[in-house]
Amino acid sequence: MELVVKQLGLVEYEPTWRAMQALTDARGADTPDELWLLEHPPVFTQGQAGKPEHVLQVTDIPIVPIDRGGQVTYHGPGQLVGYLMVDLSRRKLGVREFVRRIEQSLIDLLADLGITAYGKVDAPGVYVNTAGVEAKIASLGLRIRNGKSYHGLALNVAMDLTPFSYINPCGYAGLAVTQLKDLGVDSTPASLAPQLAAKINALLAQEGSASVADYALATKPATV
Repeated sequence: MELVVKQLGLVEYEPTWRAMQALTDARGADTPDELWLLEHPPVFTQGQAGKPEHVLQVTDIPIVPIDRGGQVTYHGPGQLVGYLMVDLSRRKLGVREFVRRIEQSLIDLLADLGITAYGKVDAPGVYVNTAGVEAKIASLGLRIRNGKSYHGLALNVAMDLTPFSYINPCGYAGLAVTQLKDLGVDSTPASLAPQLAAKINALLAQEGSASVADYALATKPATV
């Protein structure tokens, strides 16, 4: 049950978000799952529980309130964004396991690039530690509605990280943020997209075993 992978290039945030919602609302029992890989022009997105105090400086970069979980984050050119429209019920995947597998796909990709990365139970996303300093290199933010996901992940590849200083990234004051370019990897989002798609497809192909408790979460935003 492979994902249908679409590479969309550089696309505006709001129309892409609305298209995710429309696909999720229209899908039936046999609708294929999809992975959209893309970049966005500069934009801040604020999750449903987002607190305004996490925006430290107002700029000309738009702030878009959206329906995923979590706090505020930044998207911009040079960041690989992956949106996952997945029927978790059909794959027998609970929310927690789904998040873990997305994180693992990023960790595996980074390992192939010679970078040791890890996830954190108390602060979802993917992190690296260089010279004793922990920094976030990828974030996750999902919406699960009727057992089906949209939104997804963002991996910092080769971008201007300055806008992250205008916010508390994902609601964490003082959180350091890094990217592949600063870790010595000369890649682009487009060049990494096929590798990431392969990692995600492989991990989601593994048989799931969602619990009743997991499915009880499946109509709520995932705060990640």
